[in-house]
Amino acid sequence: MNSKMRHAILSIACLAALTSSAVQATAPVDYVNPYMGNISHLLMPTLPTVHVPYGMMRVYPQRGSYVDTRINGLPVFVCNHRENAVFNISATQSQELSHVIGTDWDNETVKPYYYSVDIDGQRVQAEYAPAEHSAIYRFTFREKDPGFVVINGNEMTVKGKEVSGYQNTWGNVRIYFYAQFDKKPSKSGALRKGRIDSESTGHGAVALQFAGKSTVNVRYAVSFISLDQAKENLEKEIKNFDLHKVAIRARDKWNEELGKIEVSAPAHESDLRVFYTSLYRCYERPVCLSEYGKYFLAVDQKVHKDSGHEFYTDDWLWDTYRATHPLRVLISPDREVDMITSLIRTAEFDSNHWFPTFPSPTGDSRRMNCNHGVAVVADAWAKGLRGFDLGKAYEYTRRAIEEKTLMPWQGGKACSVDSFYHKNGYVPALAKGEKETDPGVNGFEKRQPIPVTLGTSYDQWCLSRIATALGRKDEAKHYLKCSYNYRNLFNPETGFFHPKDKDGNFLPDIDYRFAGGLGARDYYDENNGWVYRWDVQHNPADLVNLMGGREKFCENLDRTFSEWLGKNKFEFYSQLPHHTGNVGQFSMANEPSLHIPYMYTYAGKPWMTQKVIRDLVHEWFRDDLMGVPGDEDGGGMSAFVVFSMMGFYPVTPGQPAYTLGSPFFGEIKVKLAGGKVLRIVAQGCTDRAKYIQSATLNGKTLKKAWFSHDDIKNGGTLVLVMGERRNTAWGSAVGQEPPSVLPYPEK
Repeated sequence: MNSKMRHAILSIACLAALTSSAVQATAPVDYVNPYMGNISHLLMPTLPTVHVPYGMMRVYPQRGSYVDTRINGLPVFVCNHRENAVFNISATQSQELSHVIGTDWDNETVKPYYYSVDIDGQRVQAEYAPAEHSAIYRFTFREKDPGFVVINGNEMTVKGKEVSGYQNTWGNVRIYFYAQFDKKPSKSGALRKGRIDSESTGHGAVALQFAGKSTVNVRYAVSFISLDQAKENLEKEIKNFDLHKVAIRARDKWNEELGKIEVSAPAHESDLRVFYTSLYRCYERPVCLSEYGKYFLAVDQKVHKDSGHEFYTDDWLWDTYRATHPLRVLISPDREVDMITSLIRTAEFDSNHWFPTFPSPTGDSRRMNCNHGVAVVADAWAKGLRGFDLGKAYEYTRRAIEEKTLMPWQGGKACSVDSFYHKNGYVPALAKGEKETDPGVNGFEKRQPIPVTLGTSYDQWCLSRIATALGRKDEAKHYLKCSYNYRNLFNPETGFFHPKDKDGNFLPDIDYRFAGGLGARDYYDENNGWVYRWDVQHNPADLVNLMGGREKFCENLDRTFSEWLGKNKFEFYSQLPHHTGNVGQFSMANEPSLHIPYMYTYAGKPWMTQKVIRDLVHEWFRDDLMGVPGDEDGGGMSAFVVFSMMGFYPVTPGQPAYTLGSPFFGEIKVKLAGGKVLRIVAQGCTDRAKYIQSATLNGKTLKKAWFSHDDIKNGGTLVLVMGERRNTAWGSAVGQEPPSVLPYPEK
């Protein structure tokens, strides 16, 4: 059988997969369930996003939630992750036309590379497939009545088979649209008062009429640069109206990316679905904004040349620094270098030269707290990635921490509260009832003194790592000293991080479950004091000492996973709506919790990490509509699942080390750069056999429950012998803990 015939047979098989919702899995992408988590436990659900990996073109069904009974037209382009869609296409055989046509939906199929849905009372079937900056729709009008396609934007023009226009969006950013139909409409023009006007340009929408019982294809592209660039994007990516060919290409790209991690069949196929769906979520952002050699940058409103590095943006760094970026360091290091270079460029062309915190296609925004982009830089450099300008990265991250306010959800210059932190080493809290006097503090988000102090301590440790690499010894020493600022808020009497006033006194009557008002923001943020008790990622060994040693540390961890909510669920979640996915006071649904299960290993109980990780993933991540416990945030939480199911986790980005957990599969192959492969073999791995009995790494006995990046950067084999009973001797000896700033115990 020749290669052309094989490809034809494969294409036929793929086409069948496009329209089936119950296809037997044959490749990694077949295990992806975009519906996983589409019904939220409380807040934002996941969205079934259709795109190619890293592609600028992203869409998902235009509805608020999976349970919505109506769909608001059809998507054209999602500009910012999950929050900013532009343009709209509606297809109908109804005579009642509007700019956006709301309709029922039925028989929906969503794959990462294909979308299909029946709308308009099943009179119209819409199909969709994406490329990098372009996509194609197919509309099948099933009834004899005329079919209509309405395209909505700020200003649209229809001429023959072509539609073009633009829409303005956040940050004074304009997005251009260009489309071609495969059939000439019988009637077309601007949509005015529900009718097709004779004019070709419409301020809002244009409409095209086609014969009934027909199929109409439309291919389109978007651009941040110009209408001509949108045309070029389309011609380079989708050369005809073959939707299935576009879908197969997108499917191949997904299998190429998802196939970088191969896992063996486990006892339950649902584990494979959870794993590959989580990996798929890690590609939702950032996206490549480069348009064939150039890109638009919102911070200076100019078009720039790629200059050897593609430009990436739309990255919520508070979420993704923890595990999503470290995952790319392993499996896509070249892209990670481009992404870091993109962050550097964003700062370079920003008027303040501040490293971004939440960069997006419409500009940087300051959300959440801290400046964790510095961790992305420190982690990549510590793990050997080169090709980006470390000096510029250091200068821009330093300026963001020193010059920009540390106050949550504020993007201005440093205020008096920031000055207090830099002088005294902590963010002062206001007493209950005390009014805020600094206009630089967001009235809703408040000061959040604990997470800002702890998070900035970590960021300053990352600065010290970068300064050391650059040979700036005095600055490295200064920031290393600052990295211990978390100690200033540790209350030795309670073992918690406790808000302190400007005079250095711990505030009285602090309930670590409920103090701080809505979202605990007066003192914490989204999570309570039980979660932020463990927010010392860079120095767990010191935290062990502060709490009184190994046994007390582990007792505190045990209590975290068993402590009563303190109120009924209705009252608890009315105050702490982000603090879902509870196991005791632990919140599986929010990123500051992700490293907590691995903290047992730092106190000599790696078997507890192994147990808790297996329990948490199986309890809270499932192959169903409610299978994600909280806000997933485009890879921020899913990367935790990917790492944890592989059996290890980067607790401290910036420290080139991985803490072992409990692998879910008998064998995992991680394809590294240059054709190198890391094999993880879990002998005897089952649902019950989750405990590591012994280990070897590259043929040598491994007695500690962690390994370094250097150990695996050239590939190798990690063999873990698994058993049903915990081995309390393996990995538990003093001196075998994963690395921290301070060795254990502190002298």
